[in-house]
Amino acid sequence: MQYIKFSLLFIVIIFISACATQDSPIFSSDSTNKKEINQRTGEVSTINNPNEDLDFSKSKLETIYFAGGCFWGVDAYFERIFGVFETKSGYANGTGENPSYESVMTGKENFAETVKVTFDPERVSVDELLTYFFRVIDPTVKDQQGNDIGVQYRTGIYYDKNSHKHIIEDEVKQEQTNYDKEIVTEVLPLDNFYLAEEIHQDYLEKNPDGYCHINLEVLNDIKINPNKYQAKDKTEMKDQLTREQFTVIMENETETAYENKYWDTFDPGIYVDVTTGEPLFSSNTKYDAQSGWPSFTKPIDIEAVNFSKDDSANMERTERRSRVGNIHLGHVFEDGPKDEGGERYCINSASLKFIHVDEMKKEGYENLIHLVK
Repeated sequence: MQYIKFSLLFIVIIFISACATQDSPIFSSDSTNKKEINQRTGEVSTINNPNEDLDFSKSKLETIYFAGGCFWGVDAYFERIFGVFETKSGYANGTGENPSYESVMTGKENFAETVKVTFDPERVSVDELLTYFFRVIDPTVKDQQGNDIGVQYRTGIYYDKNSHKHIIEDEVKQEQTNYDKEIVTEVLPLDNFYLAEEIHQDYLEKNPDGYCHINLEVLNDIKINPNKYQAKDKTEMKDQLTREQFTVIMENETETAYENKYWDTFDPGIYVDVTTGEPLFSSNTKYDAQSGWPSFTKPIDIEAVNFSKDDSANMERTERRSRVGNIHLGHVFEDGPKDEGGERYCINSASLKFIHVDEMKKEGYENLIHLVK
């Protein structure tokens, strides 16, 4: 009787830990631009793959290994990060040889479900990959992510290049400031890595009804690295800008409606801070608000556009300023398209520089091309 009870308990544990949680989103089988359906709202969003048309033939590729719970979702997540050439699911840093999915599930050999990420460091840095990693895991939970429980579901970052070690350690130290509990994510050199069975490679592509703990929709929430851009001092800007640009940017003036550069521009591309080049808005969120100024439903990265209260001109408005350059952009109003969130970013052309999609790669914005194509 005791044996039967133990066997039943073991089966239940395996079932609970088998990368199948009913509370997680469902994924479609579109391998390039995956569609995700929210179980609660029924809303469908497209998860674009920015690597679809990239040429990696001249890239000096590097690798890093991430254990973040069930590898089905981790694999699908990282293959959609700009600059990632390839992802492979496998088992890392265990004590046995040639493990199988069944043997790993027992936890006896201490393997972690892990994804090997091969990337182009010229397109995406180790720092950026780590930032993406911490966006989708809870690093303070031991041997568990989501509803998946067991040593095989522990979190870990394993490196095969010594130069990555201090980068990872520094990032973990910085990440710790976001938590009261101690981070338990392993940071170790890669001891071993075995490819998982073919059925587990691109699992969510092969199984459109498969579930896992990672919400891929976070990839639509673009994060711009502010460290790539540098603010200019007032003297430098005065020498480089037109009189109108300087007046708008530094003196918080408003240009004339219908007589500015971009109010009726709807070509594909992005709009950047004219002083720093930091990306601010995409053409896919620009619309004709019939106001005479460029209007957008949202920024590329909400954190790249700061706000403050503006009581000037006998009105109560919310001013928008750029994050790095700290220049006056315009204002945000609540009369935008309701199906797009209801906000209207009314921006001065003088504060912006438009980069056409055909020029984005040359200008250093290759990672954002997928937003406008």
